Amino acid sequence: MKYVLVDRGDNINTTVDLASGVGKSGARTYFLGAKRIDSKEFDKLWKVMTKDKYEKLFDLGHRQNKQYEWWKEEKEITDEELKF
Repeated sequence: MKYVLVDRGDNINTTVDLASGVGKSGARTYFLGAKRIDSKEFDKLWKVMTKDKYEKLFDLGHRQNKQYEWWKEEKEITDEELKF
């Protein structure tokens, strides 16, 4: 499973592919060892999450800033129905 080390600006700093049984805590331990800093300081600077979760959060963050243009979707449905 892929885990990412994310900075406070929500940017991926490092990606690692670890065994599925390691879990988030194991990934945190891996990144903590790689950064070689105190765990409290680590938590102030970084977040550890799966790459899938990061992509979902990143996608949701972009969707919230966009207006949903329902009329475009409705127009496509109407156009398809008129073809019959």
